[in-house]
Amino acid sequence: MKAMTVRLDLTPEVEAGLLAQAHARGLSLEAYLDQLLQNAAIPKRPAGRKSLAQLFAQSPFKGLNLKFERDPDTGRPVKL
Repeated sequence: MKAMTVRLDLTPEVEAGLLAQAHARGLSLEAYLDQLLQNAAIPKRPAGRKSLAQLFAQSPFKGLNLKFERDPDTGRPVKL
C-alpha cells in the first residue's frame, strides 16, 4: 500500500480531545489518526453485495439501447 501524507490543521481543543482518545487506547496521536483514516477510507459492503459498477457491468440489460425519460414536472404550485 502506498504511503499517504495528510496535513491537518486542528484547533488546540480538537487536538487535545484526539490526544486524550489516543492515549486512552494506548496510541500516539499520529498512530490514532492513521487508524481513523484507514477505517474511514475502507467502504464496508455486506458480504455478497455488489458495487454499483459491478451491478451495471453484469446487468442483463447491458448492451441494449435503452432510453429513459422522466416527466419534466416542476412540482406543485406554491402560493406566495
